Amino acid sequence: MRTLPAATALAVLFSSAALAIAPTASADSTKVLPVASSADIVVDGVHQRVFISDPSSGKIVVTDYYGIVRKQFTNLPGVQGLELSADSGTLYGAVRDADTIVAVDTATETESARYPVGDAPVGVAVAGGKVWFGYGAAAEGNIGSLDLSGEEPVVALDQDTTRLWYSAPVLDAAPGSGALVAGEPGGSKLAVYDVSSGTASRTAAVGTDGGNMGDLAVTPDGQRVVVASGYPYHHQVFKTSDLTPDGTYASDSYPNSVAIAPDGTVAAGIDGIYEPDIYVYEPGSTTSIREYDFPNTGGSSGGDELPDSGLAWAPDASRLFAVTYNDEGVYSLRTLDAPTTALTALTVAAPATATRAKKLTVKGKVTSKAAFPAGVKLTVTRTDLESPSGKALAAVTVAADGTYSFSDTPPAGGKVKYTVKYAGDADHTAASASDTVEVSRATPTLTLDKNRKTYAYGADVKFTAHLGTTYKNRKVEIWADPYGSDRPNKLVKSGTVNSQGNLSVTVDLKRDTKLSAKFAGDSRYKAKTVTNTVYTKVKISSSISGHYTTRTAWGQKYHYIRKSKDPVLKTTMTYYPNRQQRLQLQFHYDGAWQDWGAEYFALGTSGGSDITLTGTPTTNVRLRFRSEYHDTTSGDNVNTTTYGAWKYFIFTS
Repeated sequence: MRTLPAATALAVLFSSAALAIAPTASADSTKVLPVASSADIVVDGVHQRVFISDPSSGKIVVTDYYGIVRKQFTNLPGVQGLELSADSGTLYGAVRDADTIVAVDTATETESARYPVGDAPVGVAVAGGKVWFGYGAAAEGNIGSLDLSGEEPVVALDQDTTRLWYSAPVLDAAPGSGALVAGEPGGSKLAVYDVSSGTASRTAAVGTDGGNMGDLAVTPDGQRVVVASGYPYHHQVFKTSDLTPDGTYASDSYPNSVAIAPDGTVAAGIDGIYEPDIYVYEPGSTTSIREYDFPNTGGSSGGDELPDSGLAWAPDASRLFAVTYNDEGVYSLRTLDAPTTALTALTVAAPATATRAKKLTVKGKVTSKAAFPAGVKLTVTRTDLESPSGKALAAVTVAADGTYSFSDTPPAGGKVKYTVKYAGDADHTAASASDTVEVSRATPTLTLDKNRKTYAYGADVKFTAHLGTTYKNRKVEIWADPYGSDRPNKLVKSGTVNSQGNLSVTVDLKRDTKLSAKFAGDSRYKAKTVTNTVYTKVKISSSISGHYTTRTAWGQKYHYIRKSKDPVLKTTMTYYPNRQQRLQLQFHYDGAWQDWGAEYFALGTSGGSDITLTGTPTTNVRLRFRSEYHDTTSGDNVNTTTYGAWKYFIFTS
């Protein structure tokens, strides 16, 4: 099991003076382990190493406190329980399928010996100057000892002559104790042995009224043993003197792991998917000070799980180590930093809206499972447009019930964030929370001229934005967004308005265009955008070919065409993909122009469209045509409807 030896505890005690200047402890970390299973975990505080046994792979994996693998001991088939010697110099491991106890020199991280023992050892513990182990196949469980005090190792088997154990028991003992506690994995039997004489003399044995025992741990003073069984759904506590019940530690379904630090802090673990996995109890308390719920690193809906005997403490209780696994069979070592420090919860409640330069009140509460000392203060920071990096306000004192409140008069409008922080202390984690207030701002005057005006193709048009009164920001942007998905919205002018509040830009118009003037706002005036639309005609030119002469008649230039000739009506129009020109024909009759017909014709990629008139026309009838672009019906909407000039012609004999 994972009892921390007295020598390790003393080493921590003598080095504690350095803790005052030690760096701040690192945050919780997780590292994937190169294992296929996990049976036990122990921590060597002297060398800052963590040992994990992997029976499926037949190895012991060694990591540092950050979960980085430093060594792997292999060829240990079915290795199960682990235990450190009193001076932390030797690690013992029960190698079940080799019927041996392996010894590892922790200073050099080398295997130092293998001791043949009884059949299939599982549990291992150090007590009464000997190494004790539970061993035996089904229906043959028993306890044996390994004495290494002489020149040759001495193994003594069958220490329990009553044949109490069906299977090999797991073992634990308090540092320096002469009492050995044994429990039956998967069962409910629990027993205590006096081993101070060198042999095991059973002093008590009970059934725990539970089932599927996964782990047990003896308190540092040797007075109690905490048992983790799949049922009941809490961790049971028994006196080691007679194994009478002595309380419980609340946990949840399927308890399967327990570890006790040298100072008596208890970590109670369960094989839970949807519940907290670890419950930490300070010495003498039955109310958890901290709980951990593992996240999900696999593909299931629940969190990662804790295997049996999956917890171990650093000797100074500064870290709790937990082996976890997910539904994909991936094992990890989680290093939980400062696990005895209670979590601090902090709330901040500010009004949703407020008026600038008017007082508002912010309230909140700080809570924790550990009581706070009187007079706890919280720091307050206001972040706004005037102080984007934050401005410290007066610290606020927490009331006895954990509540607090403070008033402030926000000088700036917009989003104002109040951040409240608790620095933390030896018993509480730091905490921070914030809330945001929408503080009122005035609406500025912003205009842009020439809305809904129409211009010729290629016209250079000057647009002027006007900005009224503001606080500090006098900058305006003007954007031009031509119609058509192939032309992006573009910033055409950005700058500070002049003394009249104006900013102008000249834009070359070739399409209908949305123009926007934008003011980003400042701490007292809102952001504002105004958008205008101006319309731009297409460029159209038309001509006639096939005529034999031109003459001025009826006030227009007429093209004279022999009726035997097929004239070509030519048009060039600003090109756009899939654009069509509308050709309109008219004839003059009874003193007025009459519609003869109209039809759409596609433009070539150069914008040209040549239409040949065929057939036998009537002579001496005045005719005319023009080319037109119609918004939308000509195939697109990037320009405004445009009519070309009329071209006149007449057929003669």
